[in-house]
Amino acid sequence: MSDVSLQAVKDYLLGLQDRICEQLAAEDGSAQFREDSWEREQGGGGRSRVLENGDVIEKGGVNFSHVFGAQLPPSATAARPELAGRSFQAMGVSLVIHPKNPYVPTSHANVRFFVAEKEGEDPVWWFGGGFDLTPYYGFEEDVVGWHRTAKAACEPFGDDIYPEFKHWCDDYFHLKHRDEPRGVGGLFFDDLNRFDFDTSFALMRSIGDAYIEAYRPIMARRKDHEYGERERNFQLYRRGRYVEFNLVYDRGTIFGLQSGGRTESILMSLPPLVRWDYDWHPQAGSPESELYDKFLIKREWV
Repeated sequence: MSDVSLQAVKDYLLGLQDRICEQLAAEDGSAQFREDSWEREQGGGGRSRVLENGDVIEKGGVNFSHVFGAQLPPSATAARPELAGRSFQAMGVSLVIHPKNPYVPTSHANVRFFVAEKEGEDPVWWFGGGFDLTPYYGFEEDVVGWHRTAKAACEPFGDDIYPEFKHWCDDYFHLKHRDEPRGVGGLFFDDLNRFDFDTSFALMRSIGDAYIEAYRPIMARRKDHEYGERERNFQLYRRGRYVEFNLVYDRGTIFGLQSGGRTESILMSLPPLVRWDYDWHPQAGSPESELYDKFLIKREWV
C-alpha cells in the first residue's frame, strides 16, 4: 500500500472530523468541542473531540485515530487467520452524539480503513463504516429522511449497495440478548474491497459525508420540543440498551480495547447518564410503546 494512498485516506478523515464538529457545534449553539490529542505507546495516536453540557448535545464525541503495530490482537486473527504475522494500520473517524432533549435521537457514525502488510506479499486492505439512528420517540419524517440520505449516498455505486448495507445494519445493530434492534438503522459495511481502491475509497467518503447531511436537519426540527420527567426517564432507560450493545457486541470497542487503544477515547461513546429499571414495560397505547411497535422493527423505510 503506497504512502500516497494512506495519506489521502488520513487527510480525508481529519477533514471529515473538522467538518462534522463545526456543524454539530453550530447546531448546538452554546458549546464547543474540546480537543485531546494522544499517542499510543505501541504506535500511532489520535485526536479526541468531546462536547459536553451544550444546549442541545448533552455529550458528544467525534474521534480520529490512526494506530499501527507489528501484529494484530487475537480478536482479529481468530476471524481472519490470513492476517497472522502481518503488521497493520487502522485509521478512522468514529462519533456518537447523545442529545439532551429526548425527542432528538442519538446518532452514531464511523468510517475507517484497515491495511495489513507482510514483506513479499500483497497487502490486505478494506474499508468499513456506516451510520445509524437511535430515537427515543419516533417520527416517520425523521426516519424516512435519514434513510433517503443514506440511499442517495450509495446510489452512485450501484442499486444493490443501499439494500445490502441497510440490511447489514439492521442485523448488526441488534441486541441478541434482548431480541430487539438498537434503533432504526441506516448503513453498515465492513471488509469492503470488492471494488478497486479508488472506488472503495469514494464510497466510504460518500457515506462519511452523508452523515451530517442526514442528522443535522433532525436535530434542528426536534431540539426545542418540550419534554418532562417522563420523557427524560424513558430516554435514560433506552440509553441502557446503547450501553449494552457497545460493551457486549461492538467490533470497534472490542478491537480498540484488545489492541491497546486509549480507553478514554474508546468509551467516549457511552452516555453521561443512564438507568436500568427491572422488568420495565411501556404502557399499551403510550408514546413509549409506539417506539417499540412502529419503529424498533425491521422496515423498508424508503
